[in-house]
Amino acid sequence: MTPLADVPFSILDLSPVVAGDSVSDAFQNTVRLAKLAEELGYNRFWLAEHHNMPGIASSATAVLIGHVASHTSMIRVGSGGIMLPNHAPLVVAEQFGTLASLHPNRIDLGIGRAPGTDPETTLALRRQPTSLGQELPALLKELRSYLSPPYPGQRVRSIQSEGKEIPIWLLGSSGYSAELAGRLGLPFSFAGHFAPEQMMYAIDLYRRVFTPSEHLEKPYVMMGVNLLIADSVEEANELASSQILSFLSLLKGAPRQMEPPKPESLKHLNLQEQAFLHQRLQSSIFGDKDLVTEKISELLGRTHSDELIFNTMVYDFDVRLESYRILADIGNLRLDPSPSIG
Repeated sequence: MTPLADVPFSILDLSPVVAGDSVSDAFQNTVRLAKLAEELGYNRFWLAEHHNMPGIASSATAVLIGHVASHTSMIRVGSGGIMLPNHAPLVVAEQFGTLASLHPNRIDLGIGRAPGTDPETTLALRRQPTSLGQELPALLKELRSYLSPPYPGQRVRSIQSEGKEIPIWLLGSSGYSAELAGRLGLPFSFAGHFAPEQMMYAIDLYRRVFTPSEHLEKPYVMMGVNLLIADSVEEANELASSQILSFLSLLKGAPRQMEPPKPESLKHLNLQEQAFLHQRLQSSIFGDKDLVTEKISELLGRTHSDELIFNTMVYDFDVRLESYRILADIGNLRLDPSPSIG
């Protein structure tokens, strides 16, 4: 089994807006968390693109990445991810080229294909709802052309990104992006925090079709994990009820800000809600330090992931910080920082 100290740990942040707080509060908390992550030895700090969700403030992802990078000095900062079909590839290249110019060798560009929102907002983003992300290969090819050295006579260029080291990752929750990442020889980050039922299929497919490239000699898998650590298993499960109830509100098409823990509400779920939670939470890890250590070891034993990226969503921000402190201790991050891609 892979020793925990040999696997880099990273953080995925959605800049959550909890009930009673403002968007400004969420951004301040994101910076505080990023500073702590850097201090504790986490490998990278990623922010995710979601739209029209009252409880998530990271929709202007590139802007927030720049803000976080300007308040830190070493940790890698990037997107987990940018939903490429929402954007013109040239604009993404210019944004991330600018970020890489301001913060050399610290910026990651994680790419996804889902809209990250509801159908109405998808239309507001100028997307065709019937495309289902099938345009991703063409958009990715165009984006990569802007990140490469210019060819003679090239008429359209992203001046900011030329010659910059901007690692591209593909993100996914199914086999589609896994296969594309493998065939292109790119690192792959699987969304185990919300699609665990596809986990083994996707990473096995990625490794099976992987073709070495100038960017990557062998497959590299980063696994997304929901995680919450508390003093006891019972306390962790109680605190996690805030995130679970947020999941349910999303299922009902009424996303909202995260509310204080209400474990008693989980005792009155219908069969559809129970099935949804069973599907979404089967790879989530909630518990005390000992249980979490055991579950992370089991996950690594099953997936052989090269890196883990953790998403801790809880109402009390101080609890969130403490959970990441304990996780850093589990991974011995300050004692043995591990090298990784980028």
